[in-house]
Amino acid sequence: MQRFPNYLNITETKMPPLAGMTIPEITAELEKILPGEIESYRAGQIFSWIKQGTHHFYEMTSLPKSLVKTLEEHSVIRGSKVKEKLTGNDGTIKLVLELSDTALIETVLLPSDIKTTQKKTRYTACLSTQVGCPMSCVFCKTGSMGFSRNLEPSEIVEQFLFLNDELNEKTKEGQNRISNLVIMGMGEPLLNLPALRKALEILCNPEGFGISKRKITVSTAGVCEGIIDIAENGPETELAVSVASARDSLRHALMPGTVHYPLRELKEALALFQKKQGRQITIETVLLGGINTGIEDAAALIDFAQNLDVTINVIPWNPVNELCFEGKKLLQPEPKEITNFINMLKANGLNVTQRYRRGRGISGACGQLGALL
Repeated sequence: MQRFPNYLNITETKMPPLAGMTIPEITAELEKILPGEIESYRAGQIFSWIKQGTHHFYEMTSLPKSLVKTLEEHSVIRGSKVKEKLTGNDGTIKLVLELSDTALIETVLLPSDIKTTQKKTRYTACLSTQVGCPMSCVFCKTGSMGFSRNLEPSEIVEQFLFLNDELNEKTKEGQNRISNLVIMGMGEPLLNLPALRKALEILCNPEGFGISKRKITVSTAGVCEGIIDIAENGPETELAVSVASARDSLRHALMPGTVHYPLRELKEALALFQKKQGRQITIETVLLGGINTGIEDAAALIDFAQNLDVTINVIPWNPVNELCFEGKKLLQPEPKEITNFINMLKANGLNVTQRYRRGRGISGACGQLGALL
């Protein structure tokens, strides 16, 4: 059996990939192709097999052969396939996935140095939500690619399934599991919120992977209507917001997609999120050498954070060739720039963390996804 089977070998797929369906949806689809012939519990069995990482219908041994044959004729389990795999020296794994229309996306498995109480390694899946990205952040490779389309729920779930396959192959069965999700891959998640909601519903299902929503972080460039939407309607995940500068003019220059979301409106949306959800927000700030690391930049961020319950996550820029700002190549910040910036934030009472640069060796770190496409 080939390592990465071809899931795209059906001439006419009458059902969407099953990986993107809930149990009731699988039930409804089965009823369409075999009306009145399928026991209600079969959908739950199929859902469980998908959760176990089953690649082929014939591996679903609890199903009758006649149903397996029908599924093989009418559907696929996953609609994408692994095109390339890269493994970093720090244990990070990046997969390049080819979607059903041949578009390419990347997804990353990140091991943590933090051990669980059972002395197991904690693994985080970094998932993408779009092909490319419309936000056009100058410091992000994905942003330089332009925007092609939103991902379907199945295409988001399948990233998790493929990463879980890698983890199962890498470790002894049951030794480790993916416990955390960060929706920080390619694309702006809040511009594809319906598909993201559906994918998280599947991944958080206790009959499936049972990922806790408190262990999921959705990262946005600051799409205000999306923040308001999740504040009022969920999902009840953690929220991270990228603020490359707390000065509107510089922020809009560095993140052109935020031009319709001024900082004043962003702060109002974040305040509403905290009022409705009652949780701390992470503000992510990418430090670019000589651009947004000065005293005035730190002071503006301190002012923006006032009256919000936030942690500032400082991210020294991960280099990507050819990315420029105002005609000059972007540079990594000097260690002194990072230290001075962090110290000023801390001196003003802010809680500050610094992002560890996992995945840089395989272009899998923050801002690097798409560099190898």
